[in-house]
Amino acid sequence: MALWDGRFEGGPAAEMQAYSESLGVDLRMFEEDILGSQAHARMLASVGLVSGLERDQLLAGLEAVRDELRAGTYRPGIELEDVHMAVETRLIELVGPVGGKLHTARSRNDQVATDVRLWLKGRISELDLAQSGLVEALLDRIESDGRTLIPGFTHLQRGQPIWLGHHLLAYAWMVRRDRERLRDALVRVDRSPLGAGAMAGTPHPIDRARSAELMGFSGLVDNAMDAVAARDHVQEVAAACAIAMTHLSRMAEELVLWSTPEFGLVRMGEAWSTGSSIMPQKRNPDAAELVRGKAGRVYGDLTALLTMVKGLPLAYNRDLQEDREALFDAVHTTLASTRVMAGMWRDLSVRDVYTQRLQGDFLLATELADYLVGQGLPFRDAHHVSGSLVKWCEDRGGNFSLLTLEVLRQHSPLFTEEVFGWLDPASAAERRTSHGGTAWCEVERQVALLRG
Repeated sequence: MALWDGRFEGGPAAEMQAYSESLGVDLRMFEEDILGSQAHARMLASVGLVSGLERDQLLAGLEAVRDELRAGTYRPGIELEDVHMAVETRLIELVGPVGGKLHTARSRNDQVATDVRLWLKGRISELDLAQSGLVEALLDRIESDGRTLIPGFTHLQRGQPIWLGHHLLAYAWMVRRDRERLRDALVRVDRSPLGAGAMAGTPHPIDRARSAELMGFSGLVDNAMDAVAARDHVQEVAAACAIAMTHLSRMAEELVLWSTPEFGLVRMGEAWSTGSSIMPQKRNPDAAELVRGKAGRVYGDLTALLTMVKGLPLAYNRDLQEDREALFDAVHTTLASTRVMAGMWRDLSVRDVYTQRLQGDFLLATELADYLVGQGLPFRDAHHVSGSLVKWCEDRGGNFSLLTLEVLRQHSPLFTEEVFGWLDPASAAERRTSHGGTAWCEVERQVALLRG
């Protein structure tokens, strides 16, 4: 018998029952559902809607239901539709008619909204911890291999010489902002909707603030209709996950590139690589490729959540049942991907392949221009001179290694012997001491900030 069947003479069609149930998804929130029900029972007793004895019976029954669900000895069928009906049905079986009093002054509408917010609070905490671990993995890698010279790229073309640590810090700051976004979203998640009822509140003398306090919420959703209809907090968390996955995907792409023989900068750890069923030599960066691929799933989850709500009139509509699967997938995928990415950064090895490759490379062209600026030449003129030197070397099939002082002075009389010190890639990286630059002193400053 359904808990709402007083209005109906017959049950739903089997197809409708299978189509509409959300139990398989909702059972992930049974801990949160029972926590909310316990808080509700205590609140009902505090305002006199149930007796102290009835409260104790309800609390003991809920503990028993929790134990059975944890142990797997209670396996509710899909006819119960969702986790709320599954818990309440079993509670009534265990404690009798008093179990029916638990639903006083609440609805499944505010129950599910409460469960999702409680679930999100726990998952945001887990994701924050995982992102903190990823930042630490990046910082550890910087401290061990950050002073490895690499080209900084724009348009995937060599731009200027930098330290690897400078490059990895860019990702560390991105992940730091991902943590900030989630913490900011938590402010809006951390509000209790319980007691809103179906949408209009209740005539019973409930104490919503008391139940919110018992559940650990920092405040209330003030409007009962908003409490059951709002999903912007869910969308916000999914959006934060999508942005975080974008950052992870960019890291993954670079690890895929850097691990190729063409780049040769890193060697992926065996724990995060796979082989080939036909090509024995292969060492495929599968973990990175999967992170890159799973970003699309999270984008899809966010799109589903945005689309689901865009045309809904207030207040609750059954469409909203579809929010959990997309939300759970977005959060779980982001959490798993963050942990995997941290593992990859910890286990890979870095190779010093660019120190020799960059000698005389054209990525030092900006150094020539900056040298001339230091001699008083306007930057646009210095840029032209440096570009003409690049062309001179290209026409002769070489790079800046062909340059002599005589050749340099043919292009500008401002060049002196001192300029050759500007054509050392490591020195070029170290000269960029401006705030946030690639100089090692700046790398160390930022690492200390992130460690703090």
